[in-house]
Amino acid sequence: IRTNKPLEPESEFIIKVQDINDNAPKFTDGPYIVTVPEMSEMGTSVLQVTATDADDPTYGNSARVVYSILQGQPYFSVDPKTGVIRTALHNMDREAREHYSVVVQAKDMAGQVGGLSGSTTVNITLTDVNDNPPRFPQKHYQLYVPESAQVGSAVGKIKANDADAGSNADMKYTIINGDGSGMFSISTDKETREGIISLKKPLNYEKKKSYTLNIEGANTHLDFRFSHLGPFKDVTMLKIIVGDVDEPPLFSMPSYVMEVYENAKIGTVVGTVAAQDPDSTNSLVRYFIDHNTEEDRYFIIDANTGTIKTAKIFDREETPWYNITVAASEIDNLGLLSHVPVDIRILDVNDNPPELAREYDVVVCENAKPGQVIQTVSATDKDNSANGPRFHYSLDEGLSLNPNFTLRNNEDNTASILTRRRRFSRTTQDVYYLPILISDSGIPSLSSSSTLTIRVCACERDGRVRTCHAEAFLSSAGLSTGALIAILLCVIILLAIVVLFITLRRSKKEPLIISEEDVRENVVTYDDEGGGEEDTEAFDITALRNPSAAEELKYRRDVRPDVMHTPRHQPSSSLNSIDVHEFIKQRLAEADLDPSVPPYDSIQTYAYEGHRSEAGSISSLDSVTTHSDQDYNYLGDWGPEFKKLAELYGEIESERTT
Repeated sequence: IRTNKPLEPESEFIIKVQDINDNAPKFTDGPYIVTVPEMSEMGTSVLQVTATDADDPTYGNSARVVYSILQGQPYFSVDPKTGVIRTALHNMDREAREHYSVVVQAKDMAGQVGGLSGSTTVNITLTDVNDNPPRFPQKHYQLYVPESAQVGSAVGKIKANDADAGSNADMKYTIINGDGSGMFSISTDKETREGIISLKKPLNYEKKKSYTLNIEGANTHLDFRFSHLGPFKDVTMLKIIVGDVDEPPLFSMPSYVMEVYENAKIGTVVGTVAAQDPDSTNSLVRYFIDHNTEEDRYFIIDANTGTIKTAKIFDREETPWYNITVAASEIDNLGLLSHVPVDIRILDVNDNPPELAREYDVVVCENAKPGQVIQTVSATDKDNSANGPRFHYSLDEGLSLNPNFTLRNNEDNTASILTRRRRFSRTTQDVYYLPILISDSGIPSLSSSSTLTIRVCACERDGRVRTCHAEAFLSSAGLSTGALIAILLCVIILLAIVVLFITLRRSKKEPLIISEEDVRENVVTYDDEGGGEEDTEAFDITALRNPSAAEELKYRRDVRPDVMHTPRHQPSSSLNSIDVHEFIKQRLAEADLDPSVPPYDSIQTYAYEGHRSEAGSISSLDSVTTHSDQDYNYLGDWGPEFKKLAELYGEIESERTT
């Protein structure tokens, strides 16, 4: 019967796999890049390489690795057990060979036959050390420099070679001796490591034709381990040849200062400039003035001798200095020029007399006392101090002695005016004229005469001026000139108003109707456009047309009265014989007694234009409020000339009747 039960219990079996050498050693970090300083001692450690083997290291030699060098001998070696790579030679020189490629092999089975192997590459670079001193390729050099070279400019280069690299090849150049150390200097170019030779002072071929320089080039970063290799510097000799160049003439002085008196005659010698050809040929020199400005033309120069003379007459008081430029060139090479500034000072001559320093306003009081100082005056002189100050003052009196004033020198270039008598009177004489003679200290002395104007004024006791002749009487009233002008204008305006008023009063209106017997209707023109309806609201203008307007009391239309008065009627018979004077008086009384007028002045109309004509008024002013009963049919009998007028009035009449 199938019961699916085991016939015997389960058993455990352990199976061990036997390793065989089926994996080769491998360098997991390769290839390698490493550096080592040159000139290192033999056996210096460079790098340790390690290879791994996947086989069982506990069974046999399948994972036992041995290292060896396949490529790179005899420069490097490797430790078979540790894989440390070391230098194998003494003094390996970077300058001889810098890069090395070393192939290292790792073999299992302890290196026996039948073992598996793997390899890697180690790239080794030698780094530089300062083991090479600088060296000049030559011991003697020669350099040509023209004498026209500019001071501070580079005139040549020199270089010492150094096999080292980087900072180990840096060097500094110096001039250690030689007769040209004061004329030349040397500096180092950091990029190219060259020595730059520059000129310190100007060269002169005629004085010295060559210079010798001893130049040293030395390393700046030294490695004392290699001091035995020799001094890390080198010296060479540089000979500099000065080239001859045709140079412009050289003036004896860098600048000149000359003097000449003002008012000197044309052609007066001012001074002389001198220039010489610095070349060995010693060519003749020609001079001329560089006329860059207009003032240079005040002088001329002798082309052969360099003597400067005046070309015009000078005035020191106008221009005390002149600045010109003189040029010189060789006679056989006019293109080479040299210039020198010449300053010419104009010396002073006593040619200006002294004058009063300003216009003086001198006042003497009426109550002056004898010996009283009324003014101190001073003088000026356009000449300089040698010919000007130390003025002497005196009165230019002629033969007679001045009885009113005297003059006193104060010995400080000023003078005082003093009174000689007591009291002065404006009414007798209000102005005095005092001539003063002023002399300077020049040789010969010059003098001039000036006149002082002295006014006589009334003064207070303390000396303050109160009034001076006519102009003071206006000021005493306390009115200024502007106030007086204003008062005068007011008076003129008042006079004009009075004249205008009188003129208007005297003017009379001509009657509009020529004669009462003239029954023709006359058209009266009133050139008055007014303000339209607003104008008629301001006042009643019917009174201007005829006296009948006076039969009623007309109230002001600009103010409505509180109390209405009953208008007074005059008989019509009195209108024909109305008196104009009575009419105006009546209107004046009505205006004075009218209670409706405002409490201020207003315009009242008293115009009168005569009697009404028999034909009546044809004005349209009253046509709106009054109706005429006149029959205009008779216009048709006047003829064809009045036909239009008859039709017009007939139509109007017919419309009214209608």
